Amino acid sequence: MTVDQGRFLREFVRSPLRTASVAPSSAWLAAQMVVGVPERGEPVVVELGAGTGAFTSAIQHRLAGRGRHVVVELNDRFAEGIARAYPSVEVVCEDATRLPELLAKRGIGPVDVVVSGLPWVAYAGEPPLIGSVAGALAPGGVYTQFAYTWTRWAVPARRLLDGLRGEFEEVVTTRTVWRNLPPALVYVARRPRNPQAGR
Repeated sequence: MTVDQGRFLREFVRSPLRTASVAPSSAWLAAQMVVGVPERGEPVVVELGAGTGAFTSAIQHRLAGRGRHVVVELNDRFAEGIARAYPSVEVVCEDATRLPELLAKRGIGPVDVVVSGLPWVAYAGEPPLIGSVAGALAPGGVYTQFAYTWTRWAVPARRLLDGLRGEFEEVVTTRTVWRNLPPALVYVARRPRNPQAGR
């Protein structure tokens, strides 16, 4: 077991609903999650629920020093770990449900990409988080969210997918990433229906 796996498992035991997984996401899932990050220009990327940094690493690799990368992570232990490992990333130890306020306070917006590693429980509150994410994006913005394959037909998963279809003009589901534990898929949502005004 790696250090990240051990840390993730400990956090799952402490708070299973917030952590929602017993192991970090794989590099193969991370590669699918960052498909929306542009390979050119200076994009603004917001990552929600970074955990031990599987998606953070993939985003940093794809950005290669460009743009602005902001991580919103509620778990203070995970937030501290991300800040230490990735000094160029802006780490905000806050609840992602306050996303519009957090971004406004830092003068961030519109956002080009939102990559979410949040569990379903984060989407159950009011106001709906999906609407907040869509509203933070630029007109051509992209939002990615993963789901475990074996639970995709559960009521919360269907509710999440319905929410994405209501807020975005295009929602694509990737093939199952079998080399993840457990196997997962990614929802790639493009063109928010109510985006922020362009820069």
